[in-house]
Amino acid sequence: MIKGVIKQHKTAPQSALISKLNPIIKGWSNYYSGVVSTETFVKLDYLIWQMLRAWTVSRCGKANHEKLRNYFRHGTIKLSNGKERHESWLFQTKDGCQLWKHNWTPIVRHTLIRPDATPYDGNWTYWATRRGQAIETPNRVAKLLKKQKGRCTWCGQYFAPSDLVEVDHIVPRSLGGKDEYKNLQLLHRHTRDDKTALDNANAVSLTMEQSD
Repeated sequence: MIKGVIKQHKTAPQSALISKLNPIIKGWSNYYSGVVSTETFVKLDYLIWQMLRAWTVSRCGKANHEKLRNYFRHGTIKLSNGKERHESWLFQTKDGCQLWKHNWTPIVRHTLIRPDATPYDGNWTYWATRRGQAIETPNRVAKLLKKQKGRCTWCGQYFAPSDLVEVDHIVPRSLGGKDEYKNLQLLHRHTRDDKTALDNANAVSLTMEQSD
């Protein structure tokens, strides 16, 4: 797939190629981040580097150090775990648009289920917390699960493994609430519908008061 994308963007701007490749690389890396993939990630990054070097040759003739520096640059990237990495051959535009590398994705080991635990044991605290540890759980959801100790702040019930959950703004954006962590909460989808209806009613009431 990556080879095909590079071939399709043979004459496209570097930024356009990067924007097409990044979702593919990030998605694939995240999918396999739960297994021992470090060596594979490094090999893939090297293969892509070779394909991109050939891409530069097709655009500007035989590659030399000076020509490669028009597409590959020194740079520093910040990883999702907060750490920084210094790279000498980043496929990057002059304005900082850079290609993601497979080996920048941290390996997250899968957390095994306790031998004595089942989804039917009623231990919703364990299962809600485990849901926050799952590889596919978005970072924001995981933080809110931990903050709320596995409970929905609207109904007070624990989140079950099969529950549909949604991130909600405590103070709605329509009423001036900010999209920041302290203004977020995790709710069951059906309770969020109830809260949204109440928020809308409050917004209408406030508008009517202001118009009087």
